[in-house]
Amino acid sequence: MPQTETPGTEVAPRTRLRWWTELPLILLVYGCYSAGRLLARGDVASAVDHGLAILRVEKALHLNAEHPLNRLFTREPWLGVPADFWYASLHYLVTPAILVWLFRARTERYRAARTWLMASTFFGLIGFTLLPTCPPRLLSAGHGFVDTMAHYSSYGWWGAEASAPRGMGGMTNQYAAMPSLHVGWALWCGVMLWRYGGTRLAKVFGVAYPLLTALVVMGTANHYFLDAVAGVAVMGVGLLLAPRVMRGADLLRARLGTGTAPVPTGTGSPIVSGGCQTSAGERIPRQRESQRASAAEPDASTRDAGEEAPAPAR
Repeated sequence: MPQTETPGTEVAPRTRLRWWTELPLILLVYGCYSAGRLLARGDVASAVDHGLAILRVEKALHLNAEHPLNRLFTREPWLGVPADFWYASLHYLVTPAILVWLFRARTERYRAARTWLMASTFFGLIGFTLLPTCPPRLLSAGHGFVDTMAHYSSYGWWGAEASAPRGMGGMTNQYAAMPSLHVGWALWCGVMLWRYGGTRLAKVFGVAYPLLTALVVMGTANHYFLDAVAGVAVMGVGLLLAPRVMRGADLLRARLGTGTAPVPTGTGSPIVSGGCQTSAGERIPRQRESQRASAAEPDASTRDAGEEAPAPAR
């Protein structure tokens, strides 16, 4: 027997997220990100100038942390080799793993978190396009940096050109240093673990992962300190704009007719199965209407009986 709800208390249903729609969306965004890195290679001379300008600003502000970290990672293989593996692989593993975890275990938080990550990634792509920057490892040797990934390339799958697999370095944009999305994505992962991890270990990892990633990108000479700061700033902009992006997506979905129509919350009758309508106090549709009609008419059985009764004998 279908049950009715009190008028005015209905809740509009939300569109349920499905993995077969989420996965292509994520792949599309990452494909745009990768393609943008390739297309926005920029002029090498300009990229070098931008890198040197960042170094000059850091030295003026006494923020030059790259040199001591890079010397340490180059001198100590037990630090340099794990750092290279960290830089080359973890952002491809940890970020998708946390997305999947949110989708399965924190469904109500997933959409906002995913939108934040994607919006920030697009802003990072704008930075790569407008400000191609030579990383420290590609500056001339006179600037004192060592490319640890080339230095320890015999330990891993990457080559001397980039963190890409050997022979594929030409397929990447090596001048996409500003901002550091390694740091930005790691910060996003850390926030998700801190807020929704639920355990002390998750919170510890949520704090340690972005901090260690920042040290790794500088120690391996892949990013400047200000690149890491810019990565954090890009995530901040993405966080502020994510609600507006979601509202825009909802509006577009509604205009295209793909959204779920909300249930009216006025005084009308709630809709039940089969297109029938009931109101409060009814067990079957139109029960009260039939009761009122019966009360308004004379007793049909009595009237019929009077009409059909034989006339009395005279």
